[in-house]
Amino acid sequence: MKKIMFLIMVSLFVFSCGPQNKIAENKENHEIKPTKNEDDEWELDVLDTQYEYFITAVAKPMSMYSESYLKSRNTFLVTEWNSNFFTGKYRNVIESTIEYNPNENYGLKFEYRLYQVFAYVQWKYGVKMNGLSQTEVR
Repeated sequence: MKKIMFLIMVSLFVFSCGPQNKIAENKENHEIKPTKNEDDEWELDVLDTQYEYFITAVAKPMSMYSESYLKSRNTFLVTEWNSNFFTGKYRNVIESTIEYNPNENYGLKFEYRLYQVFAYVQWKYGVKMNGLSQTEVR
Protein backbone atom coordinates (compact mmCIF):
# COMPACT_ATOMS: atom_id res chain seq x y z
CA MET A 1 0.00 0.00 0.00
CA LYS A 2 2.85 2.36 0.84
CA LYS A 3 4.49 1.62 -2.52
CA ILE A 4 1.28 2.44 -4.38
CA MET A 5 0.87 5.72 -2.51
CA PHE A 6 4.52 6.55 -3.19
CA LEU A 7 4.09 5.86 -6.92
CA ILE A 8 0.96 8.02 -7.04
CA MET A 9 2.75 10.87 -5.28
CA VAL A 10 5.74 10.66 -7.65
CA SER A 11 3.41 10.54 -10.68
CA LEU A 12 1.49 13.60 -9.51
CA PHE A 13 4.74 15.46 -8.93
CA VAL A 14 6.02 14.64 -12.42
CA PHE A 15 2.74 15.67 -14.06
CA SER A 16 2.57 18.91 -12.07
CA CYS A 17 5.92 19.98 -13.51
CA GLY A 18 4.75 19.52 -17.11
CA PRO A 19 2.79 22.78 -17.71
CA GLN A 20 5.78 24.95 -16.76
CA ASN A 21 7.66 23.62 -19.78
CA LYS A 22 4.68 24.33 -22.04
CA ILE A 23 4.58 27.96 -20.90
CA ALA A 24 8.21 28.41 -21.88
CA GLU A 25 7.52 26.82 -25.27
CA ASN A 26 4.53 29.09 -25.85
CA LYS A 27 6.63 32.19 -25.23
CA GLU A 28 8.84 31.25 -28.15
CA ASN A 29 5.85 30.93 -30.49
CA HIS A 30 4.29 34.31 -29.73
CA GLU A 31 5.80 36.88 -32.01
CA ILE A 32 4.53 39.97 -33.78
CA LYS A 33 6.02 40.07 -37.28
CA PRO A 34 5.75 42.93 -39.75
CA THR A 35 4.15 41.91 -43.04
CA LYS A 36 3.99 43.49 -46.46
CA ASN A 37 0.63 44.33 -48.00
CA GLU A 38 -0.38 44.18 -51.67
CA ASP A 39 1.14 47.63 -52.29
CA ASP A 40 4.52 46.34 -51.04
CA GLU A 41 4.26 48.49 -47.88
CA TRP A 42 5.01 47.20 -44.41
CA GLU A 43 1.97 46.76 -42.16
CA LEU A 44 1.47 46.46 -38.45
CA ASP A 45 -1.83 45.04 -37.23
CA VAL A 46 -2.86 45.93 -33.70
CA LEU A 47 -5.83 43.95 -32.43
CA ASP A 48 -6.81 46.27 -29.57
CA THR A 49 -9.91 48.17 -30.66
CA GLN A 50 -8.90 51.38 -28.86
CA TYR A 51 -5.59 51.63 -30.70
CA GLU A 52 -7.10 53.34 -33.76
CA TYR A 53 -8.89 55.81 -31.47
CA PHE A 54 -5.58 56.47 -29.75
CA ILE A 55 -3.84 57.13 -33.10
CA THR A 56 -6.48 59.59 -34.29
CA ALA A 57 -7.42 61.36 -31.06
CA VAL A 58 -4.60 61.08 -28.54
CA ALA A 59 -1.25 60.40 -30.23
CA LYS A 60 0.91 63.15 -31.63
CA PRO A 61 0.58 63.39 -35.42
CA MET A 62 3.01 61.58 -37.70
CA SER A 63 4.26 64.91 -39.08
CA MET A 64 5.97 65.62 -35.73
CA TYR A 65 8.46 62.79 -36.22
CA SER A 66 11.21 61.95 -38.67
CA GLU A 67 11.69 58.40 -39.87
CA SER A 68 15.24 58.27 -38.50
CA TYR A 69 14.06 59.40 -35.05
CA LEU A 70 11.32 56.77 -34.99
CA LYS A 71 13.69 54.04 -36.19
CA SER A 72 16.20 54.79 -33.43
CA ARG A 73 13.48 54.89 -30.75
CA ASN A 74 11.82 51.71 -32.08
CA THR A 75 15.12 49.84 -32.03
CA PHE A 76 15.53 50.67 -28.35
CA LEU A 77 11.86 50.12 -27.45
CA VAL A 78 11.58 46.75 -29.21
CA THR A 79 14.61 45.54 -27.28
CA GLU A 80 13.05 46.73 -24.02
CA TRP A 81 9.67 45.20 -24.94
CA ASN A 82 11.18 41.80 -25.79
CA SER A 83 13.25 41.87 -22.59
CA ASN A 84 10.09 42.54 -20.57
CA PHE A 85 8.37 39.64 -22.34
CA PHE A 86 11.13 37.13 -21.63
CA THR A 87 11.49 38.17 -17.97
CA GLY A 88 7.72 38.07 -17.42
CA LYS A 89 7.48 41.72 -16.48
CA TYR A 90 4.02 43.12 -17.29
CA ARG A 91 2.92 39.61 -18.25
CA ASN A 92 -0.74 40.68 -18.32
CA VAL A 93 0.01 43.27 -21.02
CA ILE A 94 3.04 42.05 -22.97
CA GLU A 95 1.96 38.74 -24.47
CA SER A 96 4.35 38.44 -27.40
CA THR A 97 7.72 39.46 -28.74
CA ILE A 98 8.17 41.85 -31.62
CA GLU A 99 10.33 40.92 -34.60
CA TYR A 100 12.05 44.09 -35.79
CA ASN A 101 15.12 44.50 -37.98
CA PRO A 102 16.64 47.99 -37.64
CA ASN A 103 18.44 47.48 -40.98
CA GLU A 104 15.12 47.06 -42.83
CA ASN A 105 13.52 50.10 -44.47
CA TYR A 106 9.97 49.84 -43.11
CA GLY A 107 8.93 53.37 -44.03
CA LEU A 108 7.65 56.30 -41.98
CA LYS A 109 4.07 55.02 -41.60
CA PHE A 110 5.14 51.66 -40.18
CA GLU A 111 7.76 53.21 -37.88
CA TYR A 112 5.14 55.69 -36.62
CA ARG A 113 2.53 53.00 -35.95
CA LEU A 114 5.05 50.80 -34.13
CA TYR A 115 6.24 53.71 -32.02
CA GLN A 116 2.65 54.54 -31.15
CA VAL A 117 2.10 50.96 -29.96
CA PHE A 118 4.56 51.68 -27.15
CA ALA A 119 2.95 55.06 -26.41
CA TYR A 120 -0.48 53.40 -26.44
CA VAL A 121 0.56 50.70 -23.97
CA GLN A 122 1.95 53.41 -21.70
CA TRP A 123 -1.23 55.49 -22.06
CA LYS A 124 -3.75 52.68 -21.60
CA TYR A 125 -2.01 50.28 -19.21
CA GLY A 126 0.53 52.48 -17.46
CA VAL A 127 3.49 50.38 -18.62
CA LYS A 128 6.57 52.53 -18.22
CA MET A 129 9.02 52.15 -21.07
CA ASN A 130 12.43 53.81 -20.63
CA GLY A 131 12.44 54.91 -24.27
CA LEU A 132 9.27 57.00 -23.88
CA SER A 133 8.56 60.16 -21.99
CA GLN A 134 5.26 61.38 -20.61
CA THR A 135 5.16 64.00 -23.37
CA GLU A 136 4.59 61.39 -26.08
CA VAL A 137 0.85 61.58 -25.52
CA ARG A 138 -0.91 64.92 -25.86
